[in-house]
Amino acid sequence: MSLDAFVFAPPATVSVPVVGQPARFPVHRIYCVGRNYEEHAKEMGFTGREPPFFFLKPADAIVVADAGQTAAITYPSQTSNLHHEIELVVAIGTGGKNIQAADAFKHIYGYAVGLDMTRRDLQNDMKKQGRPWCIGKAFDQSAPIGPITPAAQAGDIAQADIWVQVNGADRQRSNVSKLIWNIAETIEHLSAAWELQAGDLIYTGTPEGVAAVKAGDVMDGGVGGLTPIRVAVA
Repeated sequence: MSLDAFVFAPPATVSVPVVGQPARFPVHRIYCVGRNYEEHAKEMGFTGREPPFFFLKPADAIVVADAGQTAAITYPSQTSNLHHEIELVVAIGTGGKNIQAADAFKHIYGYAVGLDMTRRDLQNDMKKQGRPWCIGKAFDQSAPIGPITPAAQAGDIAQADIWVQVNGADRQRSNVSKLIWNIAETIEHLSAAWELQAGDLIYTGTPEGVAAVKAGDVMDGGVGGLTPIRVAVA
């Protein structure tokens, strides 16, 4: 379809680089899993293996942190309590609905390191009022992500360490094995509610240790076997 068919030029496709390939991964949707590590659930005031729940971010919330580079995000408006949440990101290569956990890995293209940035004060205000908390999660530049490593090159991702440092000091450090709902179970539950598409990203949850960052801080995040990311708060 020519550009003349649109009332204005459509935005470029949001995409993420792929390790070892010139072609990029086009992003369709961003799904996020809430409270998916037990110790993080506890620090948020919850306990136990509750049913998984999900929220979404817009695809254009992506900020790519290229290998060996420092990506920059702007400290967002309307908040004084911006939190980092380090996450393993699952990139879907083959879509489907009602995918069984036993078949889930057939649908995965690869994995990346991501940050679910959160305006915690706004999120908490919305929770207290019983209102949706998109304003706390789905804002501009709220989804930094590193290059995607194809699944065959990612090693034993289910046993990988996961961490983030701020200005060189540990903030979050755990292991993907501590997910309450593992990768396959998450895909099963998620695909029962939405038909997954090639290009979907799943931010699988964050471990304990979430805390505030301020302008000038630098976050270094990683998951074992994947390309680490560095993100500065401008």
